[in-house]
Amino acid sequence: MTAGDRARHERFLLAAIDAAAAGITKHNGGPFAALIVRDGAVVATGFNAVTSTNDPTAHAEIQAIRAACRALGAFQLDGCDVYSSCEPCPMCLGALYWARPRAVYFAATRADAAAAGFDDAFVYDELARAPAQRALPFTRLDLPDANRPFKEWLALPTRVRY
Repeated sequence: MTAGDRARHERFLLAAIDAAAAGITKHNGGPFAALIVRDGAVVATGFNAVTSTNDPTAHAEIQAIRAACRALGAFQLDGCDVYSSCEPCPMCLGALYWARPRAVYFAATRADAAAAGFDDAFVYDELARAPAQRALPFTRLDLPDANRPFKEWLALPTRVRY
């Protein structure tokens, strides 16, 4: 990474940190924010809004992804970089992989978040367990029509691949 690239990434990460602090003062939710950047310009900013919206999925990265996709008119973040004030949690990590940005940059670590009371280690532990062994049990019911939607999807000539 060149010094110029590092300076650019640091500038956007500092903006994400500032946005996280601004979110705290507005009582939106936890101390997290994320920016989606394309061609050197911020496309969207997301704040953690879990407690203000009563939505457990309203994490900063999810909010930023939703806003950026609306702004770009696309369901993927091609050519975009994500700047997060903190290492993304497992839910946001999954959303980021689905959104397919070019890269993700973060400042604080998940250990830093855990020290502040935002510990997601249990989710990582749960993902390693078999579905039936998780604290929240997952039970598959084997139904004859379980794969019908997939078959219909594959037969659809106008389907949008992603």
